[in-house]
Amino acid sequence: MGIVKLAILDDWQSIGAPYFTKAVPDAQITTFSETLNPKNPADLEKLTERLEPFSIISTMRERTPFPAELLHKLPNLRLLLTTGMRNASLDLQTCKELGIVVAGTDTRHNPPTENPKRAVPDSTTMHTWTLILALSRHIARDDAAVKTGGWQGQTLATTVAVVGMRVVCWSSSLTQGTADEKARSVGLEAGDFEFVSKEELFREADVLSVHYVLSPRSTGIIGQKELSVMKRSALLVNTSRGPLIDEEALLDVCKRGAITGVALDVFNLEPLPDDSQWRNTGWGQSGRSNVLLTPHTGYAEQEVFDCWYTENAENAKRWLSGQELTARLN
Repeated sequence: MGIVKLAILDDWQSIGAPYFTKAVPDAQITTFSETLNPKNPADLEKLTERLEPFSIISTMRERTPFPAELLHKLPNLRLLLTTGMRNASLDLQTCKELGIVVAGTDTRHNPPTENPKRAVPDSTTMHTWTLILALSRHIARDDAAVKTGGWQGQTLATTVAVVGMRVVCWSSSLTQGTADEKARSVGLEAGDFEFVSKEELFREADVLSVHYVLSPRSTGIIGQKELSVMKRSALLVNTSRGPLIDEEALLDVCKRGAITGVALDVFNLEPLPDDSQWRNTGWGQSGRSNVLLTPHTGYAEQEVFDCWYTENAENAKRWLSGQELTARLN
């Protein structure tokens, strides 16, 4: 086969190479930390030129898309590695047609708990609660104020009833029965998660947190109609996927201050473009909603990345030695 060329994409922390060096020491490994979007013609050309030599590519879930147009331009690609068990930005059908093997990761990284009936919150869940509390308590604003010579702001914190909170939920595929099953799976009682209509969810929620799988059907599932019925005092948090919410509708809501606050860890385009309207220090002023932003770090824990890159590297080793891969996706 000669020298195997392996590319690591979207490794913003530059931590992936040692895993592959250990697993496939004879491979020629190149890391690319800059993410290019093939939907942009100029980026597609750069990406094609960048990736054409590689037979193995490791990518991070939903960072660099691999549509059919790009895949057809990569004749040497034989193994495409991703993270997690689904990646909506990979054209799996085209990969199958071109003979490109795709494998993800299915490593269980949550540690055991003293109470086996109560699940340990995953990193995204913990990040969600961090955003809820930081947004309601104005943590980012007050931190910046103190560091620049200021003190208390003019807006007081919002009360969030963490204990005794009524939990309502909605999904197009959810019923009260399945909500009860999910409640019991985390050590709660049937009825602790109350299934309501979509309109009731948005109309009644004091804190609305989005946790939904992105698909063509769910893109824009939250739009002007849903946002318009939210309470003025409500907080909206999205740690799932940016395109689930109509970005223009949400920006309009925030500019008008129609709800109290929005916290986002995910965006339509990532990394967030320099000219994005979200990159604005004027949020929370002149009648605008408070806006708290994090750079899609809800899942970014050392333990998670260790599991992902370990399994990716082992799959590269397995593929080169003709063994069956774990977490194969096509």
